[in-house]
Amino acid sequence: MVRAEQVHKAYGDTPVLNGVTLTVERGETVCVMGPSGSGKSTFLRCIHNLETIDGGRIYVDGDLVGYRETGQRLRQLSGKDTCRQRAHIGMVFQHFNLFPHMTVLENITVAPIRVKGMNASDAEETARKLLKSVGLAAKADSYPRSLSGGQQQRVAIARALAMDPKVMLFDEPTSALDPELVGEVLAVIRDLAHTGMTMIVVTHETGFAREAGDSLVFMDQGRVLEHGPAREVIANPLHERTREFLSTIL
Repeated sequence: MVRAEQVHKAYGDTPVLNGVTLTVERGETVCVMGPSGSGKSTFLRCIHNLETIDGGRIYVDGDLVGYRETGQRLRQLSGKDTCRQRAHIGMVFQHFNLFPHMTVLENITVAPIRVKGMNASDAEETARKLLKSVGLAAKADSYPRSLSGGQQQRVAIARALAMDPKVMLFDEPTSALDPELVGEVLAVIRDLAHTGMTMIVVTHETGFAREAGDSLVFMDQGRVLEHGPAREVIANPLHERTREFLSTIL
């Protein structure tokens, strides 16, 4: 479902991704770990085409992200085509980014209506089903300010799912939450994993990675240092840097 080939990205003279190569199979849940500044979030943003890459290629479901290939030449997609492509890739951020002036229901239905052209009644029906699935059926008419952080993040997940994405990207979805709220968000993501949704989850929650992750990727200094079955990597990391990092969070 996702294939990255020798992806490079720099901000000015500072390299952030240094030849990242990774394959994510359809229906797989990949957990990504690593220290701050290792390139994890930037890599997700490149998959979502929120950042352009400086080298390499990224494919989602066989489509080249951000470009159209003609012969041996790459042409950057137009803004309209970029938005159309991005609609198939769901992303949930550290901070919830809900529209404060819209109700929960409006937050979830606005993109399907405006981007996908879904009629309002169908969009609302889908939104209410998603709210029920994340345990927030009673909050449809509430505004974000009245919700806890965990509830807002669950709305953000429902909003991303409303676009019926091919893959879901989670960028440390619990890092902005109080510890007591982390579990309710991870439970939603865990349930989503069981449905067969393809997911890449940047997280420091080793318990979640061990239980819900099919594989675990460890990144450092913009490189993938280790990639294997999640439980095996956590229990017996092969790379010294992975062992060092996991010893600080376990």
